[in-house]
Amino acid sequence: MSVKTGDILVGLDIGTSKICAVIGEVTPQGPNVIGVGCAPSKGIQKGAVTNIEAAAQSIQHAIEDAEVVAGCEISSVLVSITGSHIQGINSSGVAAVKSSEVDEDDVVRVLESAKAVAIPPDRQFLHVLAQDYILDGQEGIRNPRGMSGVRLEAKVHIVTGSVSCAQNLVKCVNRCQLEVSDIVLSSLAASEGVLTEDERELGCAVVDIGSGTTDIAVWSKGALVFTGVLGIGGNHLTSDLAKGLQTSLMDAERLKVLSGCAMTSAVGVDEVVHIPSTGGREPKISPRRVLSEIIEPRLEEIFELVNRELEKSGYKDSIPSGLVLTGGTSLMDAVPELAQRVVGLPTRRGVPRNFGGLGDEVQNPQYATAIGLLLHAIHRPDVRSFSPKETKKGSLFGKFVAWLKQIV
Repeated sequence: MSVKTGDILVGLDIGTSKICAVIGEVTPQGPNVIGVGCAPSKGIQKGAVTNIEAAAQSIQHAIEDAEVVAGCEISSVLVSITGSHIQGINSSGVAAVKSSEVDEDDVVRVLESAKAVAIPPDRQFLHVLAQDYILDGQEGIRNPRGMSGVRLEAKVHIVTGSVSCAQNLVKCVNRCQLEVSDIVLSSLAASEGVLTEDERELGCAVVDIGSGTTDIAVWSKGALVFTGVLGIGGNHLTSDLAKGLQTSLMDAERLKVLSGCAMTSAVGVDEVVHIPSTGGREPKISPRRVLSEIIEPRLEEIFELVNRELEKSGYKDSIPSGLVLTGGTSLMDAVPELAQRVVGLPTRRGVPRNFGGLGDEVQNPQYATAIGLLLHAIHRPDVRSFSPKETKKGSLFGKFVAWLKQIV
């Protein structure tokens, strides 16, 4: 997908609790956001489609709201994907340079060589992301194009996912009379949205805490080196609150958003909240600390799992920039402080950056992935994605998409 100034891009972040659509116009400075739409998510659980009709309707509502704000109609979108089916591995490949200097064909061939790993038939490649090139033994090359040499090597990070999960996402979008121009890993998109170049170079980990999943992306020396997905997120906090406070899930979610705090020590002793009761009973007045006493242990568990993933990756000691938290749950008071205490690394809250237009409306961690999808499309020459090849006519997935468009 070649992007040029004036093109209209649409990022569609399909989450467990909400669906966000962001329409951006490409400018020399980056995407200029001209439309935003959000809708409650139905038919999606932990990144997987559980009800196609319900999910399609939610997507349609978000898209229509964004189109109204932008004053235009759209025909294609970039879609985020997450879930426990996502797997990331590091690999390498080698190719001979055909002419006197490395050209685009040589780069494509060496990346295809690195992609030659065995995966089950029910999985597909989502991304093959270049980490480092080695030309005739010279390491640390970011872009080998135009350089002289005879033997080109590439170190890459490969992301694979379930074919059926990707197909179901595509089917939901097609039900809205839209095409899917690319499928992008959610944590990769979030990284594009919130990280600085210095953080990528020094090394950091993006932790995107959504409603159904917590996505992890580790960056070192400017490259993605590890990805992981935990099947736990903000909805677990809501469920804990509903049980502990004996209130409905809807009221528990509202209390979490408006009055939740990640650390009991950060709550004043005199602060109180009104807790709605079920069955028509009178609401209760309770110390706000009661909410934190329920929330803190669950968030500690999430960050302990994150810490375990970082240690398993082998890169925990190589990310001096620490953690960058994003996603809706990161907005809660004292979440960065709790993460820093549990993981033992400097932590900040990440908000979308490097875009213009409707800044105030989307300057929020909840929009990090949707904004990141736009940035990913613009920066594609620097971050190679093989998703477009997988969806071209003639490939198995491409045939599925073509068949789908005929029947939907």
